[in-house]
Amino acid sequence: MWIKIAGILLRNRIGFIIAISIITLFLASQIRKVEMSYEYANLLPSTDSAFLDYIDFHEKFGQEGNVMVFAIQDTSFYEVNKLNDWIQMCDSLKTLRGVIALVDITHSFNLCKDTANRRFDIKPIFPHHIKNQREADSLSQIVENLPFYDGTLFNKKKAIYGMMVSVSADVMNSPARVGLVKDILKITEAFSAKHELKMHYSGLPYIRVVNAENIKGEMYMFIILSLLISTFILYLFFRSFRIIGFCLLIVLTCVCWTVGVMAMLGIKITLLTAMLPPLLIVICIPNMVFMINKFHAEYDRHGNKIKALQRMIQKIGNASFLSNLTTAAGFATFIVTSSQILVEFGITASIGISFVYLVCLIMIPCVFSFLPSPDSKQIKHLHNKFVNDTLNKVIEIIINHRNKVYITASIVVVLGFIGISLMKSTGYMVDDLKESDPIRQDLMFFEDNFDGLMPLEITIDFKKPNQVIKLSNLEKLDLLAQELSQDEDISKPISIVEVIKFANQAFYNGKPAYYKLPSNQTKNFILKYASQSAGSIGGKANSFVDSTLRNVRMSYRIKDIGTKKMQEKENKLYGIIGKYFPGDRNVVKVTGSSIIFFKGTQYLVTNLFTSLLLAIILIAIFMAWMFRSKRMVIVALLPNLIPQIITAAIMGYCGIPIKASTILVFSIAFGISVDGTIHYLAKYRQELQGTTWSIRSSAVLALKETGQSMIYNAIILFFGFGIFALSDFGGTVALGILVSITLLAA
Repeated sequence: MWIKIAGILLRNRIGFIIAISIITLFLASQIRKVEMSYEYANLLPSTDSAFLDYIDFHEKFGQEGNVMVFAIQDTSFYEVNKLNDWIQMCDSLKTLRGVIALVDITHSFNLCKDTANRRFDIKPIFPHHIKNQREADSLSQIVENLPFYDGTLFNKKKAIYGMMVSVSADVMNSPARVGLVKDILKITEAFSAKHELKMHYSGLPYIRVVNAENIKGEMYMFIILSLLISTFILYLFFRSFRIIGFCLLIVLTCVCWTVGVMAMLGIKITLLTAMLPPLLIVICIPNMVFMINKFHAEYDRHGNKIKALQRMIQKIGNASFLSNLTTAAGFATFIVTSSQILVEFGITASIGISFVYLVCLIMIPCVFSFLPSPDSKQIKHLHNKFVNDTLNKVIEIIINHRNKVYITASIVVVLGFIGISLMKSTGYMVDDLKESDPIRQDLMFFEDNFDGLMPLEITIDFKKPNQVIKLSNLEKLDLLAQELSQDEDISKPISIVEVIKFANQAFYNGKPAYYKLPSNQTKNFILKYASQSAGSIGGKANSFVDSTLRNVRMSYRIKDIGTKKMQEKENKLYGIIGKYFPGDRNVVKVTGSSIIFFKGTQYLVTNLFTSLLLAIILIAIFMAWMFRSKRMVIVALLPNLIPQIITAAIMGYCGIPIKASTILVFSIAFGISVDGTIHYLAKYRQELQGTTWSIRSSAVLALKETGQSMIYNAIILFFGFGIFALSDFGGTVALGILVSITLLAA
């Protein structure tokens, strides 16, 4: 079959080159249509119970995650000129397109009792402009005696003052969000620069925007780095700018095809798909190295260029097909995870690798047939003393020291399993960011001073209408809040209970001591005052109860404590809530972005293990199909499983946890690492026929033939994946380093 393919390619080489060029031009024109992903990547399937609870929460109470938070720490915050500048800054932010609402202490409200009309008047505490310091001091006394805002808009003990900016979901899920964040930063940084203060920024929308822009920048950086490294290594091997230029042309063609198809399929650039262009460059080079080395080796034997190209296709076409098939299968197994971000990555990567194989198979023989025959300088690498000495040493070990190899491998495996037993599983919202990253530093600031930022929502369905405003239920909600307030990882709540406490304080003329639930005698009186008030108080309450007064919401913020601790926290929360609201009489749900994140991470890790197992099974099937031997499948898989064990052990010994970004390593590395095995065994099978089934001779000859390419590829892959260690994202760094180690070990 491969002889026929070689004939077809070389007889129709001009047509194939023209066809490849036309396809490349078309797909390159599609690249401008590819978009950045501006949406939160949901890791849970749409049928998952936690995801359904989250959707149900949104339908009843609205969006909870589109809030940016900013804060400064300043003991002289209430200085009149500074306070007026702060008010002006907040007013400017409110006018930006995409900002729905802004809440801070200068845009907060107080409840004032109107005895004549038996209602509360909702009045702003601060005017648009403060006249003098005396007025500023007076207003500060009012707002800081309202416990409703303490711990939410300011931290009284540490003189920290913040604001919460609610942004439109439509804007945040579109390219316009980049401009919105830039406009916000321009306004806030002008204030902080004028008064020499540090503004701290956080909130899920802000983190998403900044990370997306960093991803975009890194994608271009890694493409350039991978091209530079590939160029340098190819020059060291082949010493020919003509070959290097042609290889880079093929690489860029494959990248154009892949990104163009991404645009046509509507797949956007995410943290994972941004890695594809440099990843394809790294994977494409080894394909070309095997083919060019074989072409040079054949030409070195007989000096016939066309015959060398035919033999190149004939001898390694099948092995190259299977090696790319296994690599594509390693990526394609991500499709079974049901996670959109991984499914898109798996689809795009497997398509890209298929393109790599097709373009290399077609372009290398077609173009090389027109190029001048290789000269002595270009094929000099075949006689590289260092490589040949290395191969001779390996052959000597294989022939004379097999038992030592088996013993060493056994010791490595035993130590590997010990290391694997030390592995832990966890994940953090920002654990992909370095400790020194400003986003991480600011998140820690808010966690230290406001007890976290990740939304945590508790909803209780009393199963009957009008149950929320029963004093007995309000008291139980208050007791629940008091018990949860003892947890250092959870913020103070915002709920209907806090609103009623605020109203009770207002009823008693703003005395802080009355920030508590009303008595049974005054409850109805205060609720009647509240019901007669302007819509603001009702609107605040409606955010935490439904129209039937059957469902109630308690809104918290929680620290980024990691998925393992979050699992324990969720179980603990259900236990505490169950004491006050038993499951036989109430329906209790704990949800919010924090729950969705940790559930999604757990789901992803579990499914990535499944995808790894599937990759091993698929590759075993491909091996069995190629070699028609069960024993050969074991021989092929064993040397590629041991490096996986080594990497997992390194993770265990070094304390690198299992999480979404690190578990990716195994499927990716396994799919790529078997390439060398396939090329070696394919050549071994060919040598068996030529040596009348002499296993010893065939093993040595196969290693001499393919060993050089395997060494070249090990170097290329090690440094090619190693460039990801320069990333600002910890997950990408871990992926690069661990894949490099795995492939070098393989």
